[in-house]
Amino acid sequence: MKSATALKRGGGYLLAGAVALASVIATSADAAPAWLKGAFGKHSHVPQAQNNIVARYHIDAGGAFILDRSSPRTLLKFDDSPEVWVLGGSHGPRGDMIYTSDLGRPLVRVTHMGGTTVFTPERPDGSAASEVGAAAPLRLTTLGPGGLYHVLIQSSARASKAARHLIGFEAPDADPTSDGLIADAAVVASEAVIALSTDSDNRPILSRVTRVEILRGGQPGASLRGNVVNITVVPPLGVAGRPSSQRILFAMGVR
Repeated sequence: MKSATALKRGGGYLLAGAVALASVIATSADAAPAWLKGAFGKHSHVPQAQNNIVARYHIDAGGAFILDRSSPRTLLKFDDSPEVWVLGGSHGPRGDMIYTSDLGRPLVRVTHMGGTTVFTPERPDGSAASEVGAAAPLRLTTLGPGGLYHVLIQSSARASKAARHLIGFEAPDADPTSDGLIADAAVVASEAVIALSTDSDNRPILSRVTRVEILRGGQPGASLRGNVVNITVVPPLGVAGRPSSQRILFAMGVR
């Protein structure tokens, strides 16, 4: 079993060589068009009594999430996934607020009375959720070269295990201003690969991928070129400066 090697390139770190396919707990962040269904349906709930800016919610059908409205972009994180979703907001019927992903797919609906509905791949028609208390804000942290290297290794291991072949993760131009966001993007990219692996119809797409490259740029995005998934991050935007797993899957051809 070979160990991974960190090669410095342009102030960043390149993850190269074989990575041990260690046993990793994998959670899917699949994004299905069915999320659109029921976004404006009748899943209202009893108004929340607390209405914290950063709050923890329990989902009636099971599970929990944190909704963070303390910054210009609303953030969402489910307990069973490492991905933080950056949400856009728009007003729906009856004054409801619809929070959507960067592909415009609904994730949360909040009624004018405070009732909350969450939409997931398992519950595309929506499930009511209740606020249970305040929570800590969702924030990126600076990791340093060693921390970023570790995240790249782990992301490669998780993606490689799901794909059943080696997928290397590279960050050739990482620096102290971008390492936290690049690490977060690597985790999200590995979530996309894991989601892709759960559908046999998408196996031909996944079989092509041998590398994920994360670079800084002017606009967050993702693309698949040959056997490389290219992820573009914009450090000044914080967590909003990288694409979601939905957008990465869309770029890889998943509809």
